[in-house]
Amino acid sequence: MPRAHETELTELTELTELTGLTEFTAAYDAVLARWPRPTTASELHTPHGTTHVLRHGPEEAPPVLLLPGGGSTAASWGAVAAALGATHRVHAVDLVGGPGRSRSDGRPIRTAADLVTWLDAVLDGLGLTSAAFLGHSYGGWIALRYALTAPDRTDRLVLLDPTGCFAGFKPAYLLRALPLLLRPSAARAASLLAWETGGADHDPAVRRLDVLAAERPTRRPVTGPRPTPAELAALRPPALLLLAGGSRVHDPDRVAARARATVPGIVTETHPAATHHTLPAELPPAALSGIAGFLAR
Repeated sequence: MPRAHETELTELTELTELTGLTEFTAAYDAVLARWPRPTTASELHTPHGTTHVLRHGPEEAPPVLLLPGGGSTAASWGAVAAALGATHRVHAVDLVGGPGRSRSDGRPIRTAADLVTWLDAVLDGLGLTSAAFLGHSYGGWIALRYALTAPDRTDRLVLLDPTGCFAGFKPAYLLRALPLLLRPSAARAASLLAWETGGADHDPAVRRLDVLAAERPTRRPVTGPRPTPAELAALRPPALLLLAGGSRVHDPDRVAARARATVPGIVTETHPAATHHTLPAELPPAALSGIAGFLAR
């Protein structure tokens, strides 16, 4: 290939990436603009990278850490921040290696133990000895894994339609998601979200952000086996499991049944109108009040 043509292709790639980043940044800011006020943003330096944190609520209030699903961002938690901000200090983080504003400028996160080290450093950076954790989807798996490993730093645990915790994916969802996993693109993300959410209400601004997030450079998320029955039986922090009744990702009845069979005292609720990918932006009012009440107990 002639060197001049090689340079042109490189410049075109850089221009495309810059355009994509600009669109993503604008979409992130559009969702963030609807967060309750005052909301502040800060960066925490951890051994595994710089972590971007959105904060809302009284500084002296009990802390709750919000973990987004894979391919999503801290900005998606606006409705939850508004519901909890009167009684809690909300800290929503962008996952290191994810599509948000955290940066992978530290040691790569390669194992579940690395995720625990990262969250330890996040809590330390926030000046917290412990916090309640609320995780959606993949963020729920991270929160559960942390609660099992660091129960003394986990006050309470809220799992929002979590994946990889109690049951596997539906085969139909895996088939639909495979093209996106093999070659991520905004078009493929839009197709998957449209299929999974069906006609359910889904905030257009949040949907656009999640669609554009598919094209942002990320590290492959660390995954692992589901916790064993013995591990789940030993879970110490009080736990609340909220499920999307319309989820096409997994069978919510099966997830709830296995959770109740393995986790002593876990509270489970299913919200029929919700789907996996409309959460957390479209959490029903009853679910939001249920979370606030659970965390306040």
